[in-house]
Amino acid sequence: MSGHSKWATIKHKKAASDAKRGKIFTTLIKEITVAARIGGGDAEANPRLRAAVATAKAENMPLENIKRAILRGTGELPGVIYEEASYEAYGPHGVAIIVEVATDNRNRTVSEIRHLFSRHGGSLGEAGCVSWMFSKHGSISVAKQTATEEQLLDIVLDAGAEDLRDDGEQWEIITSPDAFEAVLQALKAARIEVASSEIGLLPQNYVKLEGQHAQQMLRLLDALEEHEDVQHVYSNFDFDAKELEQVSGG
Repeated sequence: MSGHSKWATIKHKKAASDAKRGKIFTTLIKEITVAARIGGGDAEANPRLRAAVATAKAENMPLENIKRAILRGTGELPGVIYEEASYEAYGPHGVAIIVEVATDNRNRTVSEIRHLFSRHGGSLGEAGCVSWMFSKHGSISVAKQTATEEQLLDIVLDAGAEDLRDDGEQWEIITSPDAFEAVLQALKAARIEVASSEIGLLPQNYVKLEGQHAQQMLRLLDALEEHEDVQHVYSNFDFDAKELEQVSGG
């Protein structure tokens, strides 16, 4: 099982960039707060909170920040109440996009997201217009120096994983939502450190863009991910990274 996950590579690079400007902390604090509000503050009994806390720790978020976010979510500390929303849209040249947000003002957020799409050659669509192109899966990233492909295959396949992909700098393990926790626990039992883990959306097929079209799409993705209310961006966009570097002079 192999294959290069370009979108995973984009997400990985964006996460590193976001960390420099503090965006990743804001995103994780919202996720922890929402997860605690919905499923309670006990991470052992709340898989969504457990995954969010693990990711926050991997990003070196101070434990005090994590605790405060959980207490705000459970109502034990005062704080902003975030509402989750999902927007379906079309990017440039027919690319399907789903944007998930956590906001304290839905009207403001949807107006700003609509403006970003309009500015970058895309448009918001109706509910259901692109969601049928995606399916929910678990994604677990492991640094390549942590384990070999053969080691991971033996562990994760036995635990119920569906696929193991090479995203260049990390291994990406794909699971069904039901097998997500079992695979995480199998990695933990094998003392293999997880770089990140989440349950999200994967496209059933991809739209490949080239040259200026791909650059336009990347600019839209950058703008969306930089928005303070955006938690996740999913897309069926595909591109040739080397070719794009040549076009952009990189």
